[in-house]
Amino acid sequence: MQTIQNSARGLGLMLSLNWDRLLYLATILLALSIGAALPLLLV
Repeated sequence: MQTIQNSARGLGLMLSLNWDRLLYLATILLALSIGAALPLLLV
């Protein structure tokens, strides 16, 4: 149980330190998805 708690704390720390990188990645993926769907929307 202690191992699960420690790994959950570690995951929370990683997310708090790298939330901006996740935001950049999500923004890039969203832009690529919209760019791929744009030709389908214009037809």
